[in-house]
Amino acid sequence: MKTSIQIAPRDTINAFLLFFIIHTAQIGIGIQGFQRIIYEDTKQDAWIAVLLAGLATHIIAIFMIRTLEMYGSNDLYGIHQDIFGKWIGNIFNVLYILYSSIAFFAVFRNYIEVVQTWVFPDLNTLFLAVSLLLIVIYTFTGGLRVIVGVSFFSFVLGVWLLPMLAYPMKYMEPRNLLPILEANIGGMLKGIQSMTFTVIGFEILYIIYPFVKDKENVKKHVHLGLLVTTLIYLAVMMVTLTYFTGDQLSKTIWATLSLFSIVKFPFIERLEYIVVCFWMLIILPNLCLFLWAAFRGTSRLVKVSANKFVWIFTFLILTVSVILKTRTQINMFNNYYGQLAFYIVFVYPIILFCFAAVKKKLQSRKEQID
Repeated sequence: MKTSIQIAPRDTINAFLLFFIIHTAQIGIGIQGFQRIIYEDTKQDAWIAVLLAGLATHIIAIFMIRTLEMYGSNDLYGIHQDIFGKWIGNIFNVLYILYSSIAFFAVFRNYIEVVQTWVFPDLNTLFLAVSLLLIVIYTFTGGLRVIVGVSFFSFVLGVWLLPMLAYPMKYMEPRNLLPILEANIGGMLKGIQSMTFTVIGFEILYIIYPFVKDKENVKKHVHLGLLVTTLIYLAVMMVTLTYFTGDQLSKTIWATLSLFSIVKFPFIERLEYIVVCFWMLIILPNLCLFLWAAFRGTSRLVKVSANKFVWIFTFLILTVSVILKTRTQINMFNNYYGQLAFYIVFVYPIILFCFAAVKKKLQSRKEQID
């Protein structure tokens, strides 16, 4: 079965851009409040859970790259068709399209909730949703190169946020990290799993790999992107644990935004307002990449243009956005999505690699016999 993708040279990208793609795909809405969830499972050892979760992303990335290297110019959708056949493979493709769509909605709806909670509590959900979607549509219709460019500028323009965390460090209490290694294995594993919602996004490699020109350089740039993301999450978690007491952190939904709220300048009274609004640029690569992944899969199943697909997709997202209104509903959705993402991002790549390796080995034996 011929499942390879034919890509024009003008549509390809350099491998070094994978650093920005992977990093910005991971840094999204999760970083705003992941600390409380991890702390509930691991207490003061939450920073260890962050490190181990970061290590897990590197291990899974190895399986992803090894699988993709077997096929060269093919993405996940084509790999599914090659391994499982047309019909079963397309069922897996539909499931992955649904996952990408759900991931898009998770980032999209959570950001709207943050805006409504911190900046514009009386602003209509539909108005915010339409405004954000118009920006996403404008970026998406520019094609992959525009999306990659947005990822690059999202990283460059967002660097100024990190030094702002130095202000809370003046009030750090290092003793909050003690005693170390008190969390049991079960709690630590649960904490690592709870990091799923925060660190996912790097699975976009499955879809973007065929568009990379110099594939021999993919590994180092992917792992560098994952490393930088892990270090940022670790730094944010360390500052949070040493600034808040345990009781305070357990009651703080968006701990990272709360850290920004104590930063004061003579010319800026409420920095967190600026951060929340600026965060739209941070999540824009998330939204565009998940939307692009959903489109790539859909175009494999049916003939549909990007413009037609994005408007149908937008209508569905708007419909679901106005249905999920309360914090309880959104939190329940996040929990189910986090569990789903754990199996798709951290378990399935290992299974897929095993299937691909067996498939290639059987093909090699058959060719030798023939």
